Order: sequence, then structure tokens, then C-alpha cells
Amino acid sequence: MAVAAAVTQYREEHIAAFEQNYSILRATCVTHAQIKGNSAVFLVSGSGGATAVTRGTNGLIPYGQTTNTQSTCTLLEKHAPFEMTGFNIFASQGDQRRIMQETTMAVLNRKVDDDIIAQLDTATNDTGTAVKPSLEMVVWAKTILGNNFVDLSDEDNLFGLISPAFEGYMMQITEFASADYVDVKPFNGPTKKFRRWMGLNWITHSRLTNSIGAGGTSTSEQCYLFHRNAIGHAVNKPGLDVKVGYDEEQDYSYARVSGYFGSKLLQNSGVAMMKADGSAYAAA
Repeated sequence: MAVAAAVTQYREEHIAAFEQNYSILRATCVTHAQIKGNSAVFLVSGSGGATAVTRGTNGLIPYGQTTNTQSTCTLLEKHAPFEMTGFNIFASQGDQRRIMQETTMAVLNRKVDDDIIAQLDTATNDTGTAVKPSLEMVVWAKTILGNNFVDLSDEDNLFGLISPAFEGYMMQITEFASADYVDVKPFNGPTKKFRRWMGLNWITHSRLTNSIGAGGTSTSEQCYLFHRNAIGHAVNKPGLDVKVGYDEEQDYSYARVSGYFGSKLLQNSGVAMMKADGSAYAAA
């Protein structure tokens, strides 16, 4: 039986679309708050692999020089602006001003992560041809870091950055999935951003580079183990500039988030790329 004069109800509260709306990777980098200028220079210093010496035949102690490598990170201005006319806001479902504001933040935060991932992609130490993720692959990548003199006991500053498909394979490994082996248990108590296992803080990210571009699942996903000191991130000191306003003359509302930031690979030796074939877990 047909309903006479049916009424359609529209829910005023909007439902957020599935998308990343905060920066996951900013906390994994060496960060620098820039006060003035369009570039930040990070200094990486060390002994250059020098060894202890004995006195020379002339009775003098031979002196060496410390190594100092300067890496320049260029800051670029990034913006996420949205606008709607007064009529469109009036005629549309939901709080469109709030939606615009939340969307601008999401867009710029994703750009922060994309910049950091682009720098990780320039690393040259890897596990070879892409294969299915495994415990052996993780051990191999961690060994690469150890062979490059990365301090593997520095657990607060070591990260595993993997795709959803990589995590799917890892969850089938007892040592990774079992709470008996995991230091930070995300299934108990408050939600955790990182899962600590095998001396690394694990992050699952959907925007890692693969053969079909950022996102998705493919035969060649670029995942990483890295130390915080391998990646630098510079940002203008006030952080993100958030503006929301209304133009009376033209009757439109706007929301804009701007920031000046950039990222830089500081130490290639501190990054090990795991080339993973996650295509078996692509959508049918």
C-alpha cells in the first residue's frame, strides 16, 4: 500500500567520510619550529667511523676530525581553503561551516604525512624484490639498521611503518598478534596509536607509496623500519594557521588552514625499506 504524502527526514548531524584527518607521522620525526626563513638546516655529526689510535713513531698522537653533514629542509606554503555561499549553506543538509573547517584540517594534515613519506621513499636500503610480508622480512630490515650502527635498543625512537595489507600478514604471526608478546596492548584500555613489538613502534598507514600510487593495495608496497633521527620535519613556529570567517559583501563563508612546512631524509643509513607484495589482500 502506497503511503500518502510521505515525508523524508534528513539527519542534521553529518557523518564523517572515511579519510585520514590527522598527521600520524609528524611525531616520528626530528622536528624543528622555524621562526623566520624558508629553510631549516639539520646538522648530523659523528666520528666518521674513526677508531682509537696509538702514538705515532714521532711520539705524537694523530688527531682526526669529526664529521658534520648539513641537510637543508625547504619549507613551502601549503593551503587548504574551502568556501560556500550563504544560499548553499542554507539549502544544504548539515552544518556546512563546521564540515568545511574539519575538512581543511584533514587536508593539510594528510599533506604533512605525504611529505614525510616522500622523503622515506628516497631511502636506498631495502629488502630486494617485493614478496609477501613475513617475520623474516621484518628481521631482515631490522638487521639492516643494526648493520648500519643504528641503536636497536633505542625503542622509543624506532618505528615500523606498514600498509594495511602488511599488517594483515603480521596479524597472522603469533608473536605479533598475541598479547603475551606485545608491550603496548591496543586492545586493552585506551586506544593506542602505536603497537610496540620487537623493539619497534608499529604504525599502519593507508597512504604509503605503491605501484598504483598512494593508497590501495598492490604488488609493490613500500613499507619501512626507521629511526627518528633519520627524518627531519620543519614547520613554522605557530603551527597551522586556522581561519574561519564570513564575507558580508559577497555572502559566503570560508574556512582556510595554512602552514609552512617541509621534510628531509637526514640519514639514509637509518631507514630500511621493506618491499611488500600485498596484492592478495586487494578488494575483489
